[in-house]
Parts: sequence; structure tokens; C-alpha cells
Amino acid sequence: MEGALVSAAAGALRPILGKLSALLGDEYMRFKSVRKEIKSLTHELAAMDAFLLKMSEEEEPDVQDKVWMNEVRELSYDMEDTIDDFMKHVDDKDTKPAGFMDKIKSSLGKMKAQHRIGSEIQELKKQITEVGDRNERYKQHEASSNTRNAVVDPRALSIFEQASKLVGIDKPKLEIIKLLTEQDGCVSEKQQLKLVSIVGCGGMGKTTLANQVYEDLKGKFECGAFLSVSRNPNMMNLLRTILSEVSGQDYANTKAGSIQQLISKIIYVLANKRYFVVVDDIWDVDTWDVIKCAFPMTSSGSIVITTTRMNDVAESCQSSCSGSIYNMRPLEMVHSRQLFHIRLFNSNEDCPSQLQKVSDAILRKCAGLPLAIIAISGLLATTERTECMWNKVKDSIGRALERNRSVEAMIKILSLSYFDLPPDLKTCLLYLSIFPEDSIIEKEALIWRWIAEGFIHRDGRYTAHWLGERCFNELLNRSLIQVASINEYGEVESCRVHDIILDFIVSKSIEESFVTQVSMQYIARGTQSKVRRLSLQVDEDGNSIRKIDMVLSHVRSLNVSGYSMEIPPLGKFGHLRVVDHEFCHQVVNSHLINIGRLFQLRHLNLGWTGISELPEEIGHLKCLEMLDIRGTNVQELPATIVNLGRLVYLLHDSSVKIPNGIENLQALEKLEEVNVYRQPFKFCRELGQLQNVRVLALDFGGDSIPSQENVVMEYNEAIASSLRKLGGHMMSSLTLSNATTFLRQGPFCHVPLSVQELIMTKNSHMPQVPKWVSSLVNLQLLRLEVYEFGQEDVCILGSLPALLILEVTGMGKGSDTSLTVSRNVGFRCLKKFSLGACGWMVFEAGSMPKLEKLETGIQFNKQPESHTASGNALDIGMGLGNLPSLITLKFSIYAWDDSTLAAAQAAMERAAVTHPNRPTLIFQKIGTSRIEVRTIKSQDFTYSMIFLLNLLAHHMFMFPSQYKATSSS
Repeated sequence: MEGALVSAAAGALRPILGKLSALLGDEYMRFKSVRKEIKSLTHELAAMDAFLLKMSEEEEPDVQDKVWMNEVRELSYDMEDTIDDFMKHVDDKDTKPAGFMDKIKSSLGKMKAQHRIGSEIQELKKQITEVGDRNERYKQHEASSNTRNAVVDPRALSIFEQASKLVGIDKPKLEIIKLLTEQDGCVSEKQQLKLVSIVGCGGMGKTTLANQVYEDLKGKFECGAFLSVSRNPNMMNLLRTILSEVSGQDYANTKAGSIQQLISKIIYVLANKRYFVVVDDIWDVDTWDVIKCAFPMTSSGSIVITTTRMNDVAESCQSSCSGSIYNMRPLEMVHSRQLFHIRLFNSNEDCPSQLQKVSDAILRKCAGLPLAIIAISGLLATTERTECMWNKVKDSIGRALERNRSVEAMIKILSLSYFDLPPDLKTCLLYLSIFPEDSIIEKEALIWRWIAEGFIHRDGRYTAHWLGERCFNELLNRSLIQVASINEYGEVESCRVHDIILDFIVSKSIEESFVTQVSMQYIARGTQSKVRRLSLQVDEDGNSIRKIDMVLSHVRSLNVSGYSMEIPPLGKFGHLRVVDHEFCHQVVNSHLINIGRLFQLRHLNLGWTGISELPEEIGHLKCLEMLDIRGTNVQELPATIVNLGRLVYLLHDSSVKIPNGIENLQALEKLEEVNVYRQPFKFCRELGQLQNVRVLALDFGGDSIPSQENVVMEYNEAIASSLRKLGGHMMSSLTLSNATTFLRQGPFCHVPLSVQELIMTKNSHMPQVPKWVSSLVNLQLLRLEVYEFGQEDVCILGSLPALLILEVTGMGKGSDTSLTVSRNVGFRCLKKFSLGACGWMVFEAGSMPKLEKLETGIQFNKQPESHTASGNALDIGMGLGNLPSLITLKFSIYAWDDSTLAAAQAAMERAAVTHPNRPTLIFQKIGTSRIEVRTIKSQDFTYSMIFLLNLLAHHMFMFPSQYKATSSS
């Protein structure tokens, strides 16, 4: 059952097969009367599962097959629910009866259960047979020949667009030409082979752009070719096409031979020639690995353009000959509007004033995707020109599945990406339709939902979470989701879905009865049938959903976004796996009534709701794996929480009190944030028994600190003992907040050696960097608060072999102190270094070779004339030229006169300008009465402002007297 995945293609067929096998096992041997039926049903369902997966790969399945597939999927969900109910009933009856009468009742209950499951399995088998017979009966009436007209790939038509109709292409065309040619735009015969790989999602205009560059430059080459690869290429035909175009032969005269022979012929033709080849729409690295063999990489002055939707393909093309990657950008609003008007209005006609607002809303929805703009304008061309009608189109883009030729073309192109996905990725992608438009979707939360829904399971040595992350990255790679935010490691933390792609996903999800959306604007088709995954969404105008009229007893996932006047009571549900009410403030305690009945619930997110108390019956949720109550008013977890033996993530605020018995939560991997002194003393001892904890956040502050010093010491010693025990396991992240007292109590050298992140914040000061830090050889991120930071501390931290991110808050040992980072100090992997105010730092040659971001400051406490040494350090720019990978420099200076500030600023600007990378410089002046910021080549204004506000807060904390008399300003 470990690999029994729920999928959009086959529904719950695979989990059913596993559960039917369990019914045949020793645990359920007493149900001998139905063993034959179970075996027969298992064989039938296995065949159906294989056929459904095969049918799901077809882009245009037969209409009758679609009906049959939907019937089987619906039936599979019903079957799993029936089996789950039966297994729960039997397991409940297996509890040992107390007395004679209880034994009699238990026996009778088991007999009833046996009779019931026998009847239900026979009924399920009958339904399966009827569905199959009906499908076969009606298919016999179809015509024996089912000839279809050939469909022209709409991408091919973009090649023949008239140049006058192309909008916003001039700038990217010039950028591509500049990458391919010399700086003056001329193609040199002396330069080596140049390659540019254009990458972007479907509909971005990659083919059109590549063709325009090809048309502009092909006359300067001896031979060339423009070929489209497609999703399932015939490599023999593809190579014959290349040979035909570069040699000038008719395709019929290019003898097939073998792939190796064709490659040899192409190489022979292209040898010593300057050629220009465009390879359009490459879908996988293996295809490129074959095609590239046909291009002599030593041909001087030759150029190759590839286009792809896959980031890994673009990277493979780039690495083939040290080429470049060009990421397609969406059209700017001015070009979007221009393209929209060209398609809808005559050249001498402006957009009517009453339609300008709605047309801009439509363009914002298209988000610069040329394919979408062309498709929607084609749809509007056949629609009455009134604001009401255009608003209807805006609200139903994609989702209404309008059968307009333009929209059909768009759907066709997007379908190519969808049908190229393996079944598990299709399922994960369709699940994104549960989120409202413009949602920022956190990667961690999404992966846990996938796991809870049964889309992903552990596979051998690979954890379910690891496999979920791989699925997430693959969707990114295929440009089906977009990056929303990146963490300090350069890893994607959250994503978003382009509105048009989301609409396509929603339409496919409706087609396969996968997710049902309900809002004021939009109620998905089929809401009168059984709903499997329900998404309640507020509309953009804040209108609410007042009534939901559908069958909810079989819903597996309930997602509420925004504000809804009516949230269905949990008593209407019976098979929920996921309940997510995050940021839905109207959810209160009464909405959790009957939650104990949800015996399959695995994911419960109540973050930032109005909940103030969790019911005791939450302990009945034996399958629960994730519980999030951050941002709520919950102050104490019920005692029954310790019964959740499968709980992996427990997320709450530091104000929450945890009951005794937490040692029972042996599956727990993430526990944050725990206020130590608010907990019963026994908790501090039990913490060390959680052998699987990977992420732990402890807070030693707040209003619950014991007044007796000996009690504080006992708590601290117990926590230290637990951390020592956890050191024998694989803890990866430890956060200590308000831990100054804890850190001072004896030698604190019991941080688990496996830890990769050590964060000490919010008043967790130490006199200096402790020597035991050097033993944390796996550490990748370290945040410390120290009173004084000196050269010895630099040496300790530099010895950490895996350190990527270092942030030290504190003051230097004096403004005359010089901190030197040399090649011998270490820091071989460090990418980000943030240091509070100190004297100054000098980076010598070979120090911090991979450093990309540097945040530091210099403090002057005396008159500037006494700082000639520091002036010299500034004159040489702190040795910034010795940091070869530097991209961003955030520099602050604490001084008391304008001349020192001006000198420092001039020196740092000079160092930034002369640096080979021309890093972005963000310069903060902090004096007696002002803070100024000057950003040079800044590409992240928002981040700069956040940094500045933090800096201002720090300055106000350091010098409060300067702000007392200026509160009115």
C-alpha cells in the first residue's frame, strides 16, 4: 500500500487494490465467504487501472471513453470510502470486550460487519460490470472508421505572422542578436560557434522570436535550417529534415540509413561552413543530446538557437558550447494593449471609453502572455461590445471552456505541456486549481497537502517529502509554475501560477471531476454530483458564498479562502483528508464540532483563524500528520494531543502550553515555537525522547519566566540534557530565542553535531563566539548575537567547512579594531556574510571566494582625525576586489560628522564601480540626526527598504535620547 497513489487519471483505484489485498491478509481472514469476490474484483480493478493510465496519455480521447473514465473514477472513490468505513468499523470492534455481554455484542457486530462487507463487495462488483458492459454496448454503435481531419499545430502558424502584426518583439530580438553576434550587431567569421537557448512557458512567443531572428540573419550564412522538434519526435525524420535543409536536397533524396549515418552526413555538409540553425521546441535533454551531435562545434561564426519550455533543457544547451540562456519575459502593458487593440479594432479606431477599464482588467489577467492576448481578443471579436458582455468573458476566461477557434488554439498549446507530464505530476498540477487566483503558494504547505491527499508516498529510501520536492521542482522546470520567493540558500520557498495556466488547470480539473470550486462568480460544473475536493473562494469584490447545495459526505479536501458566510459543518463530511482554513478569520471553535469523526484527516491548518480552543476529540484523529494553529488564540493544547502518534508537524505560537506525554509523539519531526518556561517541567525531560525531531524552536522569554532562580536553573539543565540526547539523532535546525540566561548557565556545548541551521535571536547574546561552534561541521546557516566580535571569532567561524550563511549581530571590540579575512581563515563556501557595526574589515586575496552578499558596517565613536588607519582601509575599499563572486554590498557607517560619512561613501562607491562584477551598493548613512540611503544599481528596492527599517529600529534602540524630542515629526 506504500505506493498506492491517488491520481487524477485513475482516482482511488490503486489505494483500493492495496486495501483489497489487506482484506485477503491474515488480519481479516475471518471474512472467508467473500474472498472469491475480493479476488475477482481485484483482477478487474487492476485491468481498469492500467487502461485508465493509458487513456490519460491521449490528448483527445473518445467522448464515450471520457464518460466511462469518469464513471470508473467516481466509482473508485466510493469503493475506497466503503472499504475505509468497513475497516474502521472492524478495527473498533477488535477492542477487547470487558464482560460476557460485551463479548456477545462484539461477536454479533463482527458477523454483521462480515455480512455487510460481503453484500457491498458484491454490489461493487455488479456496478463495475454494469459500467464496463454499458461502455462496450454503446461503443459498438460507433462508426467502424473514425477518421479525423488533421489538426494544424497553432505554433506553426506563428512563423508566418506578418511582421506588421508582431508587437513588443523588437527589444528581445535585438537582445538575442546581441548575444549571438559581436557588440556592433555584425556576425564575425572569426568568432566561435554561438548558442542561445530561449526558455519560457507555452504561449510566450518563443517560436515567433526565434523565427524573426532567423529571418533577419539567415542571409549572412552559407546554409541554415529551422526545424520544430515537438513532444514525441521521430529522430530519423528530424535528422533527415536537417540534412535536407542544410544540403539543399529534396527530403525524398535523403536516404534514411541509421541515426549515426545521418549525423555523419550532416557533419560532412556543415564542415567548414558558417551555418545558422534554429531547433524549436525541444522537450527533453535526451533529444538535444542526439541533435547536438550533428552540429560541428568548431565552425567559426556559426550560430544555433534553441527554444524550450524546460529549464534543464536550456541549461543542457547552454553547457554544450558555453552558450547563453534567454528567459522570455511577458509583454509590457503598453505592448499588451497594442497587441490587444490590433486584434480587435481597426488602425484608425480607438478602444471605446466604456470598455477601457474592463479591457485593462482582461490584459492584467493575461499578464503579458501573447498567446492569451491573441486568444481572448479573438473571443471578444465575436462578442457584443458592451461592458457587461466583456466582463462576462473576463470572469470566464478558460474556465467557461468557450469553444472559440482562438481559445481552442490556446488550449491546444497549453495541452502540450500538460500531456507531456507523467501521471503523478498531472495530479500534483491539477491540485493547484484548489487555490484562488494570484495566490502565493508556499512550497512546504503544498507538499504536505500532496502527501495528505495520497498523491505521494515514501518510495524505498526516498521520503514522501523528498519526492514531493522533486515534483515541485519539476513543475518549475517545465515553466508550469512561477517562482514567487527564494530563501537565503537560493531555494524556492513559494510559487504562483499564471492566471491563464491556472484557468487551463481549472478547466482540466473540472473535466476530470478532480476539484470543485464555488464562489459568487463561479460554480464549477457538476456541483450536483458527488464532490471530491471542495474549494470555497470569496470573489474579488468581497461578495460571499451564502449557500452550498451539493453532496459533501464524500469530500476529501476542504479549502476555504477569504470570507464565506456559510462554512459547512464538519458533521456533513465523513472522509476528509485535508482541512485548510488558513487566514479565514471567521472560523471559530464551533466550526470544529464533530472533528473527531474525521478518522482519515491528515492535514489540519487553522492558522490565523478565530480559533481559541481545540476540542479534546482531536485526539481521535489517528491519521493526523500536520497541525498548524499559528496566529490563533489557542493558549493550551488538549491532553489528548499526545494520542496523535502519526503527527509529523506541530506548528504553534510560543504562548501555547503543551501537556505532559509529548514523548508519545515519536513521529514528530518539526516542533515550533515552544516557550520553555510555560511548559510543565516534565516536558523539558520528555523533549529528549523525540528521536525523529529535525526542526526545533525554543523560546526562553515571555512573561512566564519563573521568579525563583533555582527553578530557572532546573528548567535550563533539563533542556540542556534533552538537547544532549537529541544530539545522537539527526536534528537539522535549532532556534533559540531570548536565550541569554540559558546560554550563560555553564558551558553550552551540547548543540547536536548534526545541526545544519543554528539560529540565536531576540536577546540571545554571548560575550563572544564560543569555541564549541567550530565542532559543528555540518552547519550551513549560523545566526549569532555577540557583545564583542574580534579576530579570534573570525578564525573560529572560518573553520566551519559547510557554512553558507553567516549573520553576526553585535558590536566590534572598538572602532580602532581591524578584522582581517585571509585565505588561511577559511570561509570556502560562504555565500552571505552579515556583520553588525565594528571597526572595519579587510578582505585579502583568496578570502571568501564564493561570497555573493556582504552586509557590514563601520563604527566611528571618536573624532575622524584620529582614524587615519580606518581612512586608509576605506580608501582601498576594504579589499572588496578580492571577493570575486560579490553581487550585493549593503554597507552602513555609524559616524558623527559629515566629512567622515562623505569619505566613507566615496570610498565604497569607488570600490563598487571598479569591482569586475559591478555589485549593487546599498549605502546607509547613520549619524546623529539622520539616516540616509543611497542605492547604486539596486535591483531589490523592497528588500532595501526592509533592511533600512530594521537598521532604523536598531539605531533607535542604540540612541533613544535622540528620538525623545522628535516624536511629533
